[in-house]
Amino acid sequence: MLANRLGSAVIASRGDLEIVIERSFDAPAALVFEAWTTPSLIRRWWGYESQPLVVCDVDLRVGGGWRYVTRDDVTGVEMGWRGEYREIEPGVRIVSTECFEDHPAGETLNTLTLAEVDGVTTLTVVVLHTTRANRDAQLASGMERGLQHGLDRFERLITPASPPPTNAEERP
Repeated sequence: MLANRLGSAVIASRGDLEIVIERSFDAPAALVFEAWTTPSLIRRWWGYESQPLVVCDVDLRVGGGWRYVTRDDVTGVEMGWRGEYREIEPGVRIVSTECFEDHPAGETLNTLTLAEVDGVTTLTVVVLHTTRANRDAQLASGMERGLQHGLDRFERLITPASPPPTNAEERP
């Protein structure tokens, strides 16, 4: 096992429509799944500390939905994301839609899979866009920085031996 995997998410485009995100954690798949789907835990890792979740709704069932809203501590600006669960296999797989509420035409279909080997769980998310332009816009949006930061917070939540954040990691 590694001392930590901070900043180690691999984010790549695949074909014309997909983004593939992969990150491993020194934790069992059941714990990764729980932290990914439980509102009280999501609030502790999703996004930046300066933009906390003010809404974190999860109806974890096929046909159920999820919605997250952040509020910037300085400007008060809120941003929302929402989706619907299409498939759920606890500890293994989630298929859901995702829509950034300021850009509803950019809705994606996200397939998250968890694969555990010897206590290390690899989380893979395939983000399927409807157009190449939407895919490229997401890649150009700065999403990688925010994603790396959120996944670092996620690691600290599920593997308490991870090092504390540096000041640079705390700011968007």
